[in-house]
Amino acid sequence: MQPERTRLAWRRTTLSAAVVALLAARQVLHGGPTPAGLTAVGLSMLAWLGLVAVAHQRIRSLSTARPRPLSHRGALLAAACAIAFAGFAVAIVL
Repeated sequence: MQPERTRLAWRRTTLSAAVVALLAARQVLHGGPTPAGLTAVGLSMLAWLGLVAVAHQRIRSLSTARPRPLSHRGALLAAACAIAFAGFAVAIVL
């Protein structure tokens, strides 16, 4: 039961990250595209792709009978993507 909840949590996380990236793009286009805003949107899309890659890897590993823990590299990449989203949000607002 726990692997199923974890799998669903990763899917919710990637969905919410996709919404954040799309809202960032909308905000940049609404206020008039600036080079800094477009760069922040492009980087937020790359951060989203990194998060999707980690989530996909984790979801695949959860399909085994005894899933292995998330690797340190995967955890660092997921945390870096979350921090990057926050930084890009600040860049878009300012």
